[in-house]
Amino acid sequence: MKILTFLLTLSLLAFLPDSSNAASAQEIDAKVNQALKEFYHHSPAGKELASKAAGVLVFPDVIKAGIGIGGEYGEGALRVGGKTAAYYNVASASVGFQLGAQIKSEVLLFMSREALDKFQKSDGWEAGVDGSVALVTVGAGGKIDSNTVQQPIIGFIFSNKGLMYNLSIEGSKITLIDR
Repeated sequence: MKILTFLLTLSLLAFLPDSSNAASAQEIDAKVNQALKEFYHHSPAGKELASKAAGVLVFPDVIKAGIGIGGEYGEGALRVGGKTAAYYNVASASVGFQLGAQIKSEVLLFMSREALDKFQKSDGWEAGVDGSVALVTVGAGGKIDSNTVQQPIIGFIFSNKGLMYNLSIEGSKITLIDR
């Protein structure tokens, strides 16, 4: 199992940008602002939830690619009180039948101060292990299931075309980065 994990990690490194291509804090903030604008436009219910959240973590461009072995990577910002509190990256690796690439945006809403504190105090946070994320599929009329809105962490995944779709973020590791 350790060998498989090592090989997956190595394969993921091929998808990570080198430091010369890493986004600056200003570039990440600009992309986060644009992603939030698109998110709020396509999900008024998501905008209302975000206004009630203790923290909003936004990954505007998560790139996923694979040929048998795949990986994904993206950089984003945690907003607390409407201001950037820290920068993070999200990464994962997978094995199985896969071919292609896609770009998606992810928004995680920490609905309680306790959930946000646990996330901020972690040394690398993994969805599904360190915290359960209730992924939202927006229904007819933009309504969100009432059971979902009571969860401590709510996630939205959408494309730059604005179409909401339900994908998994389980196993994605989120790590603090210095910008």
